[in-house]
Amino acid sequence: MVDDVVLKNASETPWNVYRARRPDVGARDSRRCLLERHLHRRWEERQGDTGELASFGIAYLHRLPRDEC
Repeated sequence: MVDDVVLKNASETPWNVYRARRPDVGARDSRRCLLERHLHRRWEERQGDTGELASFGIAYLHRLPRDEC
């Protein structure tokens, strides 16, 4: 089972970085859901720490096409 606190903390950093670089993206954009699902899968596969998951999240969002959602 995913530790909800770890997942929440790990998703906040990449999401805030992403939104800071793209001010046109809203707080409730569907890419956030994609990020959270991605990090959930990574957690289940590797059980990394918050920092490691956050770095995976930043890399994931960077790879998303601008028109993904």
